[in-house]
Amino acid sequence: MIYGFLESFNDTPLFLFLMILGIALVGGGIPPMRERSRRRTIENELPSFLESLSDSVGAGRGLQEAMMEQSTANEGPLASLLAETLKESHASSFEASLSSFAARSRSSQVQRVMMLIETAIQQDSSLRDILADLSMDYERLNDLLNRRESELQGRGILIILFVSIGLPVLIAFIVGLFAPASQGFQIGAFNNTFSLFFAAASAIAVGVSGRMMGRLRDVLWWLPLWMATSMGIYLGVVKMVGG
Repeated sequence: MIYGFLESFNDTPLFLFLMILGIALVGGGIPPMRERSRRRTIENELPSFLESLSDSVGAGRGLQEAMMEQSTANEGPLASLLAETLKESHASSFEASLSSFAARSRSSQVQRVMMLIETAIQQDSSLRDILADLSMDYERLNDLLNRRESELQGRGILIILFVSIGLPVLIAFIVGLFAPASQGFQIGAFNNTFSLFFAAASAIAVGVSGRMMGRLRDVLWWLPLWMATSMGIYLGVVKMVGG
C-alpha cells in the first residue's frame, strides 16, 4: 500500500528529489541546533556562576581556587568545560587557561566576561564587586534574550506550520472535494502547478522564520525537507480526498 502510494508521485520528480535531498541534509541541520542549545545553556548558567564566584572571592579565596571549587561543586556544560580547562592550566598560566576557556565556550558572553576578568586582574581591581555587577547584568540580559527568543520562535514555527502544512491541507481538501479525479476531472497540470507554489511558499516561510529568529544559516539545512513536506501534503491530500 505504501509503495503504491509513493508510486503515484512518479509524475512529480521534483517532490521525490526534494524529499531525498531533505532527508540527506537533516544530518547537517542537527549539529547547529545542538551547538546553539549548548551555547545558550552555558550563557544561562553564567549569572549564577559569576554570583558564586563573587561570594567565594569575597570570602577570601583566590580567583583560581574559587573557579576550581565552582567547577567541582556544580553540574552542567559550563562547570564541566571549566573543570576540563583548569586541569590543563597546570601546563600553562592561569590567564592562558581563561582565554582557552572563553574560546572553547564559543559564547560571546563568556568571552566578554573572561576579558573583563583578565583586565580587572591586571589593574588589581575589586573582583568581588565586578563579578557581582556582571552577574546581575547578564542575568537581566539573558532574561530578555530568553523572552525574545521564546516569542520569536513561537511566531516562526506558527508561520512554517501554517504555510507548509495548514494551507496545503486546506487547498487540497477543496480541490479534491470539488474536482475529484475519480469523476474524470483532469487536474494533473493544476496540481503540479499548485505543488510548486506551495514548495516556493514553504521556502519563503522557512527563510522568513529563520531570519526573524536570527538563524537563517541554520534553518537552510531544513529548507528542502519543508518544501517536500508541503508538496507531499498537498498532492497526498488531493489524492486521498479526490481519489
